[in-house]
Amino acid sequence: MSALSREIAALELLLTRQPAVLVCVADVQGSGPRELGAWMALSAGGQIGSIGGGRLEFDASAEARALLAANGPEPGGVLRRYALGPSLGQCCGGVVQLRFERLGPADIAGLRARLLAPESRQPVALFGGGHVGRAIVKLLIDLPFELQWLDSRDEVFPPELAAQVHLAEHSQPVQAAVPGLAPGSQVLIMSFSHAEDLDIVAACLARQRERGDLPFIGLIGSASKWASFRQRLLARGFSEAELGQVNCPIGLPGITGKQPEVIAVSVVAQLLLRIGR
Repeated sequence: MSALSREIAALELLLTRQPAVLVCVADVQGSGPRELGAWMALSAGGQIGSIGGGRLEFDASAEARALLAANGPEPGGVLRRYALGPSLGQCCGGVVQLRFERLGPADIAGLRARLLAPESRQPVALFGGGHVGRAIVKLLIDLPFELQWLDSRDEVFPPELAAQVHLAEHSQPVQAAVPGLAPGSQVLIMSFSHAEDLDIVAACLARQRERGDLPFIGLIGSASKWASFRQRLLARGFSEAELGQVNCPIGLPGITGKQPEVIAVSVVAQLLLRIGR
């Protein structure tokens, strides 16, 4: 379960016992500590979530508790404007509007869809359930990505992660999944087989030739692996320009560790840099 899902589950449980005030970022002008849709909930017993910490969160928490004690706010909530300048002791320089709403048991049913909706999630297709793939999944589930995880092998996905992502076992063959990937998917290729990797890359390039909707194709491996793949892909009829769409090796330059967790951090950081491009 992702961190966001855990927070929503905690809030749902809390609302079965006591009311809370939900504080959501309704608007951001200029620079702010959190994005539109970020939220926290305050109850008599504590706080769930965060809108960025610092003086903004401190003042908003005090406002939420005052409203809760006064049996408010009214249905529909209230908006409060916060200028993040000298008056708050923050140098962000932007203006944030927060919406304060009282929640109770009747609000539980639609809460999850509502609090997940503001988060824009970038689709990622990960081919490979090995050590590096598992390490990447552990990071991605807490970040703004919608993950599809694919492998040609049976029973390769670990049970503790399998319930948290979209899984697919395509063994007839695995590259047949490429045409059905979500438009805009960032693709990571790290199967157990170089032959399988090559076929997945070729399928991605064929889709790019037809639709051009895969903004990132990343292949795990060394420069020598890519040199071999490059010759084979040229022989399959792909041009140099088309091969230029493949990123190999993947990950941020300068991070050289070979441990699965190090590779995973490097690759996920590379994906985060691409959000919004």
